[in-house]
Amino acid sequence: MARIAGINIPNEKRIAVSLTYIHGIGSAKAADILKQAKIDSNPRVKEMTEEEIEKIRQIIDKSLVVESDLKQQVSQNIKRLKEIGSYRGSRHAKNLPVRGQRTRTNSRAKRGKRITVGSGRKPAAQKT
Repeated sequence: MARIAGINIPNEKRIAVSLTYIHGIGSAKAADILKQAKIDSNPRVKEMTEEEIEKIRQIIDKSLVVESDLKQQVSQNIKRLKEIGSYRGSRHAKNLPVRGQRTRTNSRAKRGKRITVGSGRKPAAQKT
């Protein structure tokens, strides 16, 4: 297995797909990296030479923020929003959608499992 940016990328997959296993690199950035390194996106990782993998490593180290640095940067941005008291920061703090989505019917993944408040209908009043 090749190790790039502290991640073991899979040998059996194409290099363009394997690069997406690194946090912060999607398919478009992977294609850009391969274009800069002048490497075809079709060969599998196990078919690549060590020089080609080293080229990719250098491009990623030089020009991209990935993995733990990126995660730390994102968490610092969220923390800053909370500290300044912005609306977006308060939505992050309450664990609700941040970008204006409705919450009456959707956003189950963000809000968690549905909690039933009442049983529905109340029993009829009893005569004494």
